[in-house]
Amino acid sequence: MTTLRLLSYNIRSLRDDPAAVARVIRAAAPDVAIIQEAPRFLRWRTSCAALARRSGLLWISGGRRSGANLVLCTMAVRTVERFEIPFSKRPKLHHRGAAAAVLELAGSRFAVAGTHLDLIEEPRIAHLDELAAFAAERLADVPLIMGGDLNAVPGSATWRRCAEFGADAYQAVGVGDGFTYSTHQPVRRIDAVFAESRLRPVQAEALDTPDVRQASDHRPLLVQYQLP
Repeated sequence: MTTLRLLSYNIRSLRDDPAAVARVIRAAAPDVAIIQEAPRFLRWRTSCAALARRSGLLWISGGRRSGANLVLCTMAVRTVERFEIPFSKRPKLHHRGAAAAVLELAGSRFAVAGTHLDLIEEPRIAHLDELAAFAAERLADVPLIMGGDLNAVPGSATWRRCAEFGADAYQAVGVGDGFTYSTHQPVRRIDAVFAESRLRPVQAEALDTPDVRQASDHRPLLVQYQLP
């Protein structure tokens, strides 16, 4: 069996310590990283490319059009297809979207979709419905991993909608309390990764190191899956 290491990380637009963000990602050694709140304004393409390079990864998908979500991966992961998914716009709310890709590692093919949902529940649910419709049309042939910053906690309507994508990896195999926000006083689990049953989670942990505490206001979530 092949093990996939997947990192989900809200980097707060690199406003805290960009060098620490890159060190956190490198230390986690993910095969694939789904990034939320990537740079989206002045020279955002240059900043995103630099982040990938400093993290030792390749920028596969995402950017401003996808709501500042990125998919990054190592050279060992083959990119089959990539997608930027803009969600419907809501007046007075941030533009949201998802970055997605069909990938292959050691002969096993799978899809990932990373997103950063709104602070308000109604648009969160609507945007998850849009992502599910896209996945049903374009990603139905491969097992899907969906995750990111949900801006919601377990037990909420948002969380229940996310669970329709598959099992909550941390709930299944999590280590520690799993709290991801905020970095210095973690009291909430608002970052999560879900996947269907063809992908078996074997470990999940919200990382906590000195670099994590200065890199962003979120702790990254590292999940390991057995690929079919």
